[in-house]
Amino acid sequence: VQLQASGGGLVQAGGSLRLTCAASGLIFISYTMGWFRQAPGKEREFVAAIRWSGSTYYGDSVKGRFTISRDNAKSTVYLEMNSLKPDDTAVYYCAGGSGQQPETMRSYAYWGQGTQVTVSS
Repeated sequence: VQLQASGGGLVQAGGSLRLTCAASGLIFISYTMGWFRQAPGKEREFVAAIRWSGSTYYGDSVKGRFTISRDNAKSTVYLEMNSLKPDDTAVYYCAGGSGQQPETMRSYAYWGQGTQVTVSS
């Protein structure tokens, strides 16, 4: 199984980025896909998740600003990030799993390598 995250970069506060995670080696439609992030010196935290059914979940700090979506035909999950803040600066990881609690790391068996997002003030 491979999860390849891309789309990170440097953006000014208030700007937007779209992250992409391409999956291979798994039956994509069967899995919940999630995004987590980890800032330097901090624990990895939940950002967003989307079930195979399309149900979505968001962390409190990104609600209303980030949107997760998936294209099952392309085995790809996206994270549209708007109104970015310096506090959003982190390495963003995509993950795939079948656990019952999509907000928790233990629900995910597969992890990508991460993509850096840096938001300047």
